[in-house]
Amino acid sequence: MTKPTFFKHLGGLFLAVFLLTGAASDTELALVQSAAAQQAGEVPGNTLGTSSDSDFWRQIRQGQQGQVSIPNAQAGVLIQSEGDNWRAFRNGPLSLYGAWALLGILILLSLFFILRGRIKVEHGMSGKLIERFNSVERFAHWLTATSFVVLGLTGLNVLYGRYVLLPVIGPDAFSVITIAGKYLHNYIAFAFMVGVVMMFVMWVKHNIPNRLDLIWLAQGGGLFSKGVHPPSKKFNAGQKLIFWSVIIGGASISASGIALLFPFELHMFGKTFGILNMFGANLPTDLTVMQEMQLSQLWHSIVGIGLIVIIVAHIYIGSIGMEGAFDAMGSGLVDENWAKEHHSLWVEEVQARQASSGAD
Repeated sequence: MTKPTFFKHLGGLFLAVFLLTGAASDTELALVQSAAAQQAGEVPGNTLGTSSDSDFWRQIRQGQQGQVSIPNAQAGVLIQSEGDNWRAFRNGPLSLYGAWALLGILILLSLFFILRGRIKVEHGMSGKLIERFNSVERFAHWLTATSFVVLGLTGLNVLYGRYVLLPVIGPDAFSVITIAGKYLHNYIAFAFMVGVVMMFVMWVKHNIPNRLDLIWLAQGGGLFSKGVHPPSKKFNAGQKLIFWSVIIGGASISASGIALLFPFELHMFGKTFGILNMFGANLPTDLTVMQEMQLSQLWHSIVGIGLIVIIVAHIYIGSIGMEGAFDAMGSGLVDENWAKEHHSLWVEEVQARQASSGAD
C-alpha cells in the first residue's frame, strides 16, 4: 500500500470513529478531512496549515517584512527581490548602453575633427584682446570642471573598473585605487556642488533662451560651414544647452549623491513619483528605503554618464576643436576677431560700455 493511500484510509478510519461516537463537531470533521487530504497529497500546492508553500515563498520573494527584535527593521526582510532587478539593470542595460554612449561620443568627435578640422578664426588674430571672463568666473568654472573630472573618473571606475582596470593592474592595485577613489568621490562632490551654484548665480541671466538661439541652431552655430557666424550675445545656444545641462543635471546628480552619502535618510523618489502621477504617470509611491537607495544609485549613474558625454563634447570644442576658445577660460582674454565671429552682439555690448565709461 502506498503512503498516500495509507493516510487516506487512516483518515477515513478516524472519520468513521468520530461519526459512530458522535463526538465530532462540524469544525473537527472539517479539520480531519483536510488533514487526511493534505497527507494524501490531494490538495494542490501541498497545503500546510493555513499557508501553502507557494504562498509562503511568494510573500518572502515579494519582500514581506517579518518581526525582528533588533532596531534595524530591514533585517525582517528575508529576501530583497528588488536587489536582483537592480543588479540585472546595473550590470546589463546601464553598463552596456553607457559604454556605447561613451564610445559613441568619442567616435563622433573624431569623425567631426577629421571632416571639419579645427575651426579657425577666419580673419586671423587681431592681437587686440577683450576680457571674456573675470577671475571669479574662471574660478567657478575650473572648480566645477576639475571636480567633475575626478568624480567622472572615480564613478566610471565603480561601474567599469573591475572589467577594465582589474585584469590589467591586478587586485591589490585596483583595491588601493578604488578605495582612494571612493573617498575622493565622496568629498570632492561638495566642491562640484559649490561650483554649480556659483555658475548658476553668475550666469543664469545670460542663459535665458531667446529668438537668437533659434537662428543659431538653424545654422548649426556655424560649426559645420565656413563663413557662417550667427549672431549671439555672451552665450550662444550651444553654450546655453551646456549650461542648463550642467545646472539641471548637476542638481539632480547632487541630490541622488547626497541620498547615497546618507543612506536611508532621504525619500525623494516616492515623492517625485507622486508629483509625476499628477500628470498621468502611474508610478509606485509606497517605496521602501531599500528601493529608494537602489533608485538613487541607478539614477546617479544614468545622469553621470549623460553629463560625461556632454562634457566630453564641451571639452573638445573648448580645446582642440576651436582656435582661440581655450583662452576664454585660460587667461580670461580672447582675441577681438574671435569674439566678433562667435559672439558679435556681446562684443558690441562690451564696446558700448567701454565707450560710455570713457566718455564719463
